Amino acid sequence: MNDGPVSAGKTPKKERMRFVSAEQVAQRAGVSRSAVSRTFTPGASVAPLTREKVLRAAEDLGYHVNDLARGVLANQSRLVGIVATRPEVGFRAHLAAALAKSLIRRGSIPILINTGQTEEEMLAAQKMLIGYRAEAIIILSGSPPASFFELAQRNGQPLVVIGRAEPDADHVCAGNSEASRKAAKAFYDSGRRRLAVIGSNTGTPAIVERESAFLSAAGSHGASVVVARGGDSDYDGGVTAGRALFSGAIKPDAVFCANDQIAFGLMDVLRLEARLCVPEDVAVIGFDDVPESSWLSYQLTTFRQDPLTMAQRAVELMERRLENPDAPPGYERVIPELVIRQSFKP
Repeated sequence: MNDGPVSAGKTPKKERMRFVSAEQVAQRAGVSRSAVSRTFTPGASVAPLTREKVLRAAEDLGYHVNDLARGVLANQSRLVGIVATRPEVGFRAHLAAALAKSLIRRGSIPILINTGQTEEEMLAAQKMLIGYRAEAIIILSGSPPASFFELAQRNGQPLVVIGRAEPDADHVCAGNSEASRKAAKAFYDSGRRRLAVIGSNTGTPAIVERESAFLSAAGSHGASVVVARGGDSDYDGGVTAGRALFSGAIKPDAVFCANDQIAFGLMDVLRLEARLCVPEDVAVIGFDDVPESSWLSYQLTTFRQDPLTMAQRAVELMERRLENPDAPPGYERVIPELVIRQSFKP
């Protein structure tokens, strides 16, 4: 229905968002404003009848406590920052989701910061989280500069790092070297002698550790190893590295990939461009066990990192730090399990 003409040159005024206030709840319940505050403050004293009136009024009006305002008054909040570079990619996406679930279960409010790897971008993200009085920061990837840690320490803000080690931060790491050595031995024991490892030029600590451990273990068994790297540790990086590996006269008969995304790119190159069979011509092992690894197109043998386990360990370290700020840095190492599928069977 037409509500009438709008004057030329004027636009309809938008209604300002209005949340239900504690004062409105107090008026509806017929109690004081302070009684509403006490009702929603854990441990505060309030008469049972008053509490019942307040809760009924709050339910009728759809009232919720302003946690942000409470956090400002208390100089803290239940916000926890999750800082990640390209959080939508591969295992990182599942880890971010698992962290959010674990933090919400704890009663925290996860804030995902999608940032780059430059010092300026990382510090901008951190200053935002400090400004909102975040309880803690959990870093999933990238190489935070020293100033990142210094700023957190000056503000008493706990840091938990996943996938890398920092001297003054709590951290959760996968058993990269253990898994990589196991991959090299499994290839060698199955009779594969022309080995290769694919990493990336990003040079993240996890990728570097997997590469170097595989090289060392393969060398100790007397196998020859070729290293290939894509621009990034993703599908396109696997395609680039795969093409480089299999364009020469001598082709590897087994390849260890630093993560599953790289392995998917490699396997598509092998089957669609090099016309090689997996695993008959080339055996492939990945790392992470993302859901796509079990797809019929790949059936990838890979090392499983459990995102729920890693997230829970990170949250436990965060809680420990909040309870005891002076405790020595905590360290958790989660050893991945080899999941056997069609791309390689030891």
